[in-house]
Amino acid sequence: QRWRRQTLRSEELRAEIIPKNLLMVGPTGCGKTEIARRLASITQSPFVKCEATKYTEVGFHGRDVDKIIGDLVENAVALTKKLETEKLRSQAEETVEDKLLDCLMGEGTAQATRASFREMLRSGQLEDNTVHVEVAIKQPDSRGRMMGPNNPQLGMIAAAFEAANKGGFLGVIPQDGKSAQTEKKKLKISEARPLLVEQELSRLVELPDLTERALRSAEENGIVFIDEIDKIVANPESRSNADASDEGVQRDLLPIIEGSEVETKYGKVQTSKILFICAGAFHAVNPSDLLPELQGRLPIRVELKGLSEDDMYRILTEPETNVLRQHMEMLATEGVKVEFDDASIRKVAQVSAKVNENVENIGARRLFTILEKLMEDISFEASEIKKACADQKKRKKKIEELIPDANLLDITFSDENDPVLKVTGAYVDKILGDLVVEKDLSHFIL
Repeated sequence: QRWRRQTLRSEELRAEIIPKNLLMVGPTGCGKTEIARRLASITQSPFVKCEATKYTEVGFHGRDVDKIIGDLVENAVALTKKLETEKLRSQAEETVEDKLLDCLMGEGTAQATRASFREMLRSGQLEDNTVHVEVAIKQPDSRGRMMGPNNPQLGMIAAAFEAANKGGFLGVIPQDGKSAQTEKKKLKISEARPLLVEQELSRLVELPDLTERALRSAEENGIVFIDEIDKIVANPESRSNADASDEGVQRDLLPIIEGSEVETKYGKVQTSKILFICAGAFHAVNPSDLLPELQGRLPIRVELKGLSEDDMYRILTEPETNVLRQHMEMLATEGVKVEFDDASIRKVAQVSAKVNENVENIGARRLFTILEKLMEDISFEASEIKKACADQKKRKKKIEELIPDANLLDITFSDENDPVLKVTGAYVDKILGDLVVEKDLSHFIL
């Protein structure tokens, strides 16, 4: 919808179209936050996640809801700067390459000699050579010192102070890198290059223009994810016991979600085109218990179900950086290769779903606890396995001594003589079998 709105030719019609905000309902760990994060990542949109319980009605102790927009703008500035620096990085690296050649050879050297040194520099042959370079002196961030979590006014004062100090006439070093004090240092080329590239990027990036584009990006493309919205909803049956500020937070959210002008330390932000995604489990209350006005501003309702065994299996296998691969890559740094056959992955998914069903349903987060339990012994003994002798038979015997139930692992060796431990379904059953049998004893504790 955003792309369609932005491609409309009629400015008048474009101004009237507002995003359709979402209300996501589903148990914990079912992917509500991950969906919002992925959406922001794919579209390269400024994103902020916050918990509704951190905010209170104006006049009560806690954060003002306007801070949500301030955090969004901060993230928009960081994202815009990151995208801009990525675009200019190749240009900055070329400039730094010329500066390093000047430091090595001096200016006015013959082109053939310069070309030869450039080739050596690019191939990494000169990384240990030392050069004298001018590097900026790092200064503390005056905004960071003045800006507290609940002091946006002080942050705006600091920003105004820095704007007045652009020329450096107030005696404070500017943050933009253009007038910053420098000092000469003797560094290896490998150390000097990243410092010079960052300095050149700060010179190339125009901060006033960047801030303006970040504000527009926050207004047009920003995504705000408000989690645990159900925690500020009063149960109709026990409304007298509800926190006095809960309903006030909902009322304070109304103008921001509907569209209002919010003052931030970077400037004013119009919130009418920002996409708001509210989410909650809604176990004790229903979405219909939200204030009617707030329900009207969340027209799209998405209901997510709890994760099944098949969902757990897909989470373990389909993502490129799935949690199994993370464990495999981490252990590979110790010279221990770990593999999982399909039966073991199925067993892990089955145990995770079963424990969620028997104890407490924490969704996909259960996979982390289950896998940590499964890989505990292998992870702990990885460094000792690496130290074992080169003879494969002796090494296999050492592995079986170090890891309990290692006889249930399929142990082989790679061409580089690194041990390869294949986790089998039998090994998973042995390590995790008790978790499925155990019952939740908390019901019997007084």
